[in-house]
Amino acid sequence: MAVGWKGWPEMHPVAGVRLGTACAGIREAGRRDLVIIESEPDSACAAVFTRNLFCAAPVTVARDHLIRATPRYLLINTGNANAGTGDQGVKDALACCRRLAELAACPMETVLPFSTGVISEPLAVDRIQAALPDALGSLSHAGWEDAAHGIMTTDTVPKGASTTVQIDGETVTVTGISKGAGMIRPDMATMLAFIATDAAVEQGLLQQCLQAAVDRTFNRITVDGDTSTNDACVLISTGKSPLPPVSEAGDPRYLLLANAVHDVCEQLAQAIVRDGEGASKFITIDVTGGRDEQECLQIAYTIAHSPLVKTAFFASDPNWGRILAAIGRAGVDDLDINALTLHLDGLCLVRNGGRATEYREEAGQAVMDREEITIRVELNQGSAQTRIWTCDLSCDYVRINAEYRT
Repeated sequence: MAVGWKGWPEMHPVAGVRLGTACAGIREAGRRDLVIIESEPDSACAAVFTRNLFCAAPVTVARDHLIRATPRYLLINTGNANAGTGDQGVKDALACCRRLAELAACPMETVLPFSTGVISEPLAVDRIQAALPDALGSLSHAGWEDAAHGIMTTDTVPKGASTTVQIDGETVTVTGISKGAGMIRPDMATMLAFIATDAAVEQGLLQQCLQAAVDRTFNRITVDGDTSTNDACVLISTGKSPLPPVSEAGDPRYLLLANAVHDVCEQLAQAIVRDGEGASKFITIDVTGGRDEQECLQIAYTIAHSPLVKTAFFASDPNWGRILAAIGRAGVDDLDINALTLHLDGLCLVRNGGRATEYREEAGQAVMDREEITIRVELNQGSAQTRIWTCDLSCDYVRINAEYRT
């Protein structure tokens, strides 16, 4: 079960968006593994994709279609990533798009495909095509929870977030779902995330809004340091709210909407870390006082990716020397270790580069016994800062990934 999971949240429907699911039997019989998200014809759409050079076939197709037309349908399957499948993988993704376009009477370029699951296996095109009528037939404004289940792989819980914001007296909704638990160190977004708002936003500004939110949320999480071949994050703007269109970044209405999008993205990103494969700890890493943000990120990610640090947290062992070792090998030039301060939650471990005189092992143990812990590193070298989220590394992580295809 995900760390600190409070159950499925209240999800506000987004006017102009419907979601449908079906059981295609792609990898497992009887489970929802096919999802369709439909948006109104005049909707705007923004997306970011993985930077992994071995990107999956659906990523290639979705990028191309997004340039050619305004999307009407997102077609998502789980159980098969359609990655490492060469030219045939692209043909298979196109075949699925073509069939959905025929059924929905829309141009093929208005369908964006997304896949997640096992890499390098042929896509079950016949099964997906056969299940498309059922998915279309189940389209509903209230389909968010079923869709969140339908995109899961090793996730233990569905992930959703939703908020409303008052802008010039009108209620604007932002709602989204995501999936991901392993192979998580996004280099754009996350494994898969789909977010929608009923605000009307010019497409270029919508892309800017999504990229800014992704940079501070999905691009600030890591479970195991692996960037997926299939990462994608989509933001749809239907324009069905009475609020007049937003077209300028300096518009106060845009700032309110951007904050709402950021809030939903942050909740979805954190939900992925909380559900990290085998995770028992949710860890926030704050690095402050750097000379620039890159310096702070180097240190934060080195801590987050250290197997020794992660296993210490799994064992609830206050072996904080492992954190110092990670900081010292982060590759930051001219790091003044004598100026450094290190805290776990409010407990000071290190001051001026050495053990804090007031530190006691039993106090460290009390912090490490918690499910949610913040590592705070103060470099005292400048004004830059950053925050990322990660989790521990457990025996279950090894088991889940060792048995993934069995």
